[in-house]
Amino acid sequence: MFSLLSEKIQGVFKDLSGQGKISEANVSEAMREVRMALLEADVEFSVAKGFIARVKEKALGEEVLRSVTPGQQIVKIFHDELKALLGGDQAPLNLGGNGRILMVGLNGAGKTTSSAKLAAYLKKQGKRPRLVACDLHRPAAVEQLASLGRQIGVPVFTPAPGSADVMEVGRLALEWAATEPGDVLIFDTAGRQEIDAALIDEIRRLKEFLQPEEVLLVADSATGQQAVSVATHFHEALEITGLVLTKLDGDARGGAALSMREVTRRPIKFAGVGEKIENFEPFYPDRLAGRILGMGDIVGLVEKAAAAIDEADARRMEEKFRTASFDLNDFLEQFKMLRKLGPLENLLGMLPGMSNMKGFSVDEKQMKRVEAIVLSMTLEERGNPDILNARRRQRIARGSGVSVTEVNDLVQRFNQMRKLMKDFGRMKKTMMSRPGMRKRFGMP
Repeated sequence: MFSLLSEKIQGVFKDLSGQGKISEANVSEAMREVRMALLEADVEFSVAKGFIARVKEKALGEEVLRSVTPGQQIVKIFHDELKALLGGDQAPLNLGGNGRILMVGLNGAGKTTSSAKLAAYLKKQGKRPRLVACDLHRPAAVEQLASLGRQIGVPVFTPAPGSADVMEVGRLALEWAATEPGDVLIFDTAGRQEIDAALIDEIRRLKEFLQPEEVLLVADSATGQQAVSVATHFHEALEITGLVLTKLDGDARGGAALSMREVTRRPIKFAGVGEKIENFEPFYPDRLAGRILGMGDIVGLVEKAAAAIDEADARRMEEKFRTASFDLNDFLEQFKMLRKLGPLENLLGMLPGMSNMKGFSVDEKQMKRVEAIVLSMTLEERGNPDILNARRRQRIARGSGVSVTEVNDLVQRFNQMRKLMKDFGRMKKTMMSRPGMRKRFGMP
């Protein structure tokens, strides 16, 4: 997510922060490099130009130049301007009135999946969403939404096979909604490969009929320079109320996020950060600005952990660590907990200073191989790894499709980890047994 932009900008400001004195010359040079980084990240030219002008104007202010740490002060200015460019504060959905949401956008942007993800998100918030399939053009679009609705336990209105009149579908959907309990109605509409008059006219008529509280433009974050044209056309025709960016986890550039927000002056409300239904979250401009500048997003990481990990499971695992009774069953459980938090590369970006660490990456394939090794063991072997003799290890290697060496390496690392736990437990016990040490470290 924004890795190319983040890497280049962090490099520029690392050099700037290290200088004790800031002049107009080195500020101008830094801003030139930042402008190039923005353009390479597919930020639209006029957006990048305006942004740099605002940052430069504030960075050359007298208070900054006389600051004790002018380099850090300029980084702060850049962070604040980047946050403003991304929308300022997080913008919640407007679900007052009739609670209707119209999802619009081009084909392939992810409207249908985003509609289901939004429904799943609202359901977790205590709402009672319902979905309406209004895409009568794309083959299997109706069945896709119906399937996703069954997956998340949300009712879906599906038009009769062969339906071609979207206005009639909208009318029948409202009649259905009157008998189906709920407080939010999400309409998945048709898209095209490119914007055309027929598409816009169809959605405009549907919007006028439904009078939705929210009109959300779903856009692929990798759209690039086309993002401005797409956003401008849809906003002029429909007066969109917000943006939903999809595939934000898979785009290293991400310039669409900056461009679309600026040209529409509408907030980015949600972001898709993975393929799974749960990989959908509110968009926080200040947090993303911090991640781009390598400051991390600890608040977001804690929220992910709190939502995905059961407190009782966490306490049980903590007890296992504390008493050094951790076995390979627990090791497997830890893998499952990590999977719930989403792609590990995304989690790294939420830690300060980790977003662009050179030479440090998460090998998902290797992690899957490790998981396969543990799954190839019997319950007895996972509970008591000490019984893993040569014959058992050969069988596990065959079952998981890896070499015996890889099995040996995993067992060795696990034993080292278990030894560290025991050493830590003994050290803590020793400290607790000495009143002076307890008092020194504030222990009861």
